[in-house]
Amino acid sequence: MPKPRRQLALDGFELQDEQKQLVEPAGNKTHSAEKTSGKETEKDSPLLKGRTVYVVDSHSLIFQVFHAIGEMTSPQGEPVNAIFGFTRDLLFLLREQKPDFIICAFDRPGPTFRHEIYPEYKADRGEMPDELSVQFPGIQQITEAFNIPILQVDAFEADDILATVAQQADRSGANCFLVTSDKDCRQLITERVKIYNIRKQSVYDQQNLDKDWGIRANQVVDFQSLVGDSVDNVPGVARIGPKTATTLLQRFDSLESIFSQLNEITGAKKTYLQDGKDDALLSRRLVRLADDVPLDFDWSAAEVGEPNIEESLRLFHAFGFQSLLPQLRALGPTKEQVKKQTSDYVCVDRLDTLQKLVKEWEKSEQISIDVETTSLQPSQAEIVGYSFSLLPERAYYIPVRGPEGEQIIDPEAALQCLRPLLENASIGKIGQNLKYDLVVLRTAGVRVAGVAFDTMIASYLLEAGRRGHSLDALALHHLGHETIKIESLIGKGKNQRKMDEVALKEITDYAAEDADIPLQLKPILEKRLHENQLGELFAKLEIPLVDILAEMEYLGIRVDIKRLQKLSKQFGARLKDLEAEIYELADGNFNIASPKQLASVLFEKLELPIIKKTKTGPSTDADVLEQLAEYHSLPEKIIEYRQFAKLKNTYVDAIPELVNANTGRVHASFNQVVAATGRLSSSDPNLQNIPIRSEEGREIRSAFLPGKDDWKLLGADYSQIELRVLAHYAEDDALIGAFERDEDIHALVASQIHDVPLADVTKEMRHSAKAVNFGVIYGQSPFGLAKALKIDRDEAAEFIDAYFARYPQIDAFLIKTLEECGKQGYVTTLFGRRREIRGIRSETEGRQRNLAERMAINTVIQGSAADLMKQSMINVARRMKKESVESKMLLQIHDELVFEVPPDELEVMETIVHEEMESVATLKVPLKVDVKCGSTWAEI
Repeated sequence: MPKPRRQLALDGFELQDEQKQLVEPAGNKTHSAEKTSGKETEKDSPLLKGRTVYVVDSHSLIFQVFHAIGEMTSPQGEPVNAIFGFTRDLLFLLREQKPDFIICAFDRPGPTFRHEIYPEYKADRGEMPDELSVQFPGIQQITEAFNIPILQVDAFEADDILATVAQQADRSGANCFLVTSDKDCRQLITERVKIYNIRKQSVYDQQNLDKDWGIRANQVVDFQSLVGDSVDNVPGVARIGPKTATTLLQRFDSLESIFSQLNEITGAKKTYLQDGKDDALLSRRLVRLADDVPLDFDWSAAEVGEPNIEESLRLFHAFGFQSLLPQLRALGPTKEQVKKQTSDYVCVDRLDTLQKLVKEWEKSEQISIDVETTSLQPSQAEIVGYSFSLLPERAYYIPVRGPEGEQIIDPEAALQCLRPLLENASIGKIGQNLKYDLVVLRTAGVRVAGVAFDTMIASYLLEAGRRGHSLDALALHHLGHETIKIESLIGKGKNQRKMDEVALKEITDYAAEDADIPLQLKPILEKRLHENQLGELFAKLEIPLVDILAEMEYLGIRVDIKRLQKLSKQFGARLKDLEAEIYELADGNFNIASPKQLASVLFEKLELPIIKKTKTGPSTDADVLEQLAEYHSLPEKIIEYRQFAKLKNTYVDAIPELVNANTGRVHASFNQVVAATGRLSSSDPNLQNIPIRSEEGREIRSAFLPGKDDWKLLGADYSQIELRVLAHYAEDDALIGAFERDEDIHALVASQIHDVPLADVTKEMRHSAKAVNFGVIYGQSPFGLAKALKIDRDEAAEFIDAYFARYPQIDAFLIKTLEECGKQGYVTTLFGRRREIRGIRSETEGRQRNLAERMAINTVIQGSAADLMKQSMINVARRMKKESVESKMLLQIHDELVFEVPPDELEVMETIVHEEMESVATLKVPLKVDVKCGSTWAEI
C-alpha cells in the first residue's frame, strides 16, 4: 500500500483544510541572513543517519525544462512542457538515483526578507510567462501523486529551504544532494552535502568548486559578494570579476580581511573595493542563504515509498504523457498496464509464399509499408527486409539479409516480386516517414507509386509545435501502445549491431510492428485532420510533396571536392592570420574558442565594459562583441574569426565527408516536419545556412555543380514573396500598385515615408525602408530596428510610426490578425495551415506576449510563402513530367528552386518555372520569379 503523506501546499493550490498550514508562515518577520543562527529547527532525525536525501529546487528545475522543451500540449490543448519535464526528472531521480528521502522545495509568491533589505532585489526579472504559470497546478498534482512532500515558507526562497534541510541532513549523518542549477547553493557544500546536476547527471563537490572558482565552500558567499549577480540584481563590487575575486580570497581569505587590509592592495582594484564596500556588504546579506527557516516538517513524510499509481496514471493520460508510462510502471505495480498488442506477425522466408501473398495484396486498395535497412542515410542504406500490413494487428516481414544460417529470400528475387505491388499507383501506400523508404527503394531501382498517408506528416500538421512525431511517440499517444525499441535489438554505443545481424525471431516483431502501427494510426489521424480542416492541405500539398522530396534526395547535387579542399587551405591560412592578429591585439595567446578565456581578456585584461552577464559570467556573444567593437579592435577580429571557423568546420571540411562515394554527390535531407511555419529545412548538410551574399559563401557555393560538365544549374527565385503576401493580406493599394508596376518596393516606401521624389531616395533611405519592410513581417521593435540600423531608438520608433501612418492598411491587418489569434488561439495560412500560438491572450504581458505576437504574424506571412513554394514544386514537377524533360529538380533553399538542366532545355525550363511558379495562386499582387543560369551554384 502507498504510505500516507503529509502534503504541504503550494500557493494558489487548494488543498483540503487539514492539509493546509503544515508550514508555519513567517508572516512579515524580518530575517537577516548576515549571520544565521544555526539553531536546530527540528531535532536531529535518527532516520537519516547513513541514508541518502535529495532536495529539489523546484523552481530552478521547472524553468530549466520549460525553456529546454519546445511547445507541448495535452490532448485538451493546454501547455504541458514544464509539467512533462518536471515529471520526467522526478521519475529519473526516483528510478535511477534511488534516494531514501526526497523533498521538493518551492518559492512562495511575494516579497522575501531580502526585499526588505534591498527592494531592488530581483527587480529586473520579468513576469512569469502565462504558459508556465498555468502549469504549476499540474506540477503540484504530479508531486502529490508521487507522494513527495512540498516545502515552502512565506518570506523565504526555495534556496533557504535547501540550506535548512541540508544542514539538518548533514547534522544527522545523511548524504544530501541538492538538485539545483543555482550557484548560490555552492555555499552549502560540505563533505556530506553536494550539488547534483540532473542535466549532466553529475555531482558537484568541493573539488569541482576549487577547480571552477579556486575557493572553499565557506568562501562562496564572500566570492559572490564581490562578483555580484546580474540575474538577481545583486550589485557586487563594480569591475571586480570572478578571476579578481578568486585572487583576493586566496590571498586574504575573507571579505572582512580584504577590507581590513585594503592598504596592501594597489592600483585600480583598491579604488574599486573602496568605492564598492557598501555594495559588497549589502550583497553578502543577499547571497547568504538562511539555514534556520522555520519548518514544521516530519522526515518520515519524505521517505520514498510507492507513488499513488492510480492517480499518477490518471494524470499521465490527462496530460498525454504516454511516453513516460514505462518509467512510472518501473516504480511499482500498476493496476492499468500499458496496452500490449495481441498481434499476428509472420516472417515470410520463402519466395513461393511471398509470391502468393503479393497476388493477394495486389487486390487491396491500400497497404502499409516499411523497409528495414543497415543505415539511417537512405542513399547509403542496404535493404535488410520489407514489412507489410493490410489489417490491424496483422503484418508480414520479408527478410532479404540476416545472420548466417538464417533462412532468407534472395534480395533481387524479393525486389522483383514486390516491384509490381510497390509501383502500382492504384494501391495507396501508408507508412511513417515514407520519404525515407522511397529514397531507399529508389536507390534499389524501384519507384514507389501511390503514396497516400504518412503518419508523421499527419501528426506534424495537427501539432506543428510538438517536438516528437516518432512512431514510438504516436503509438503511445494515440493507441496507448508501447512499441519495441530498436535498442533492444541492436544495442547502443560501440557494441551496436547492424539490423542484418539481428536474428529473424527478434527482428520480425519489431519490423512488422513498424508497418502495423501506421495502419492503426491512419483512421485516428485522418479523422482529426478533417475535424481541423486540414484534410485538403494534407492530401493535396504535403503528401504529393513526399514523392518530389524523395526524388530530390535520391538525386543529390554534384560536389567539387578538390575545390572544397583548396578552400579549406585558404580558410585555414586566413584563420592563422586572424589568430596572429588577435594575439597581437590581446597582447598574449589564449584559447579563442573558449568564452571563459575570451571574457578574461576582454573584461579583465583590456577592461572593456561588461554589456550583459550570463549564469557563467560576462557574455561574449555576437551582439556583445559588436557593441564592444566600438571600444577596441579585438572584438571585430573575434567576430571575423568565428565566422571563418564556422564556415570551415561546418561546410568546407564537413561536406566532402558527406559526399556519396558511388554518386559523387551530396544527398541532403529535406525535412517537412521541423519548421512550425511549414517551411522546409535541410540537413546533412544544412544548405540553407550557407551565406548568400558574402564572398566566402559564394566561394563555397562555387563547389556545387550540375551533374554533367556541359549542363547548367538553373535557379528560380521568388522575388520578395513575403512582402507580396503581406500586400495581399493587407490589401494596401500603394504596395499592390508598386508590385503591379514592378517597382523597387524598398525605394518606393523610402520615398513615401521621407516624402521625397523617388529619384531623390538615397542608399541609406532605401536601406532603412527595407529594414522596416522586413521588420514588419518579423515583428521588429523600435529597439530591434535601432540596433539593425545603428540609429537612436526614438528615431527608429518615429520611422516605424511614419511607416504605419503611410500604410494604415498594413497596421489594420496586423491588429486584426492578432485579435483573431487572441480569440481562436491559432493562426492560419493562405492554404489553411494552422499553428497554435500560446501567450497571446489578453492577460499575457511582456516579453512572452511580444514573442507570441511576432510568431503569429510570422506564421501567417512566412507560412503562406512556404505553402506557395510547396505548391510551386508540385506544379513544376508535374509540368516537367508532362514535357518529358531530362532536367532535374535538385534543391529548395529559402525562396529558390535549383535545377540541373541540359543546354538544349534551358529555354523550355525557363518557361516552365516562370509559368508554373508565377501562376501558383491568384493573389491581389502578381508573383514574380527571377531566373538565372550558371555553371556553379555561385553563379545563379
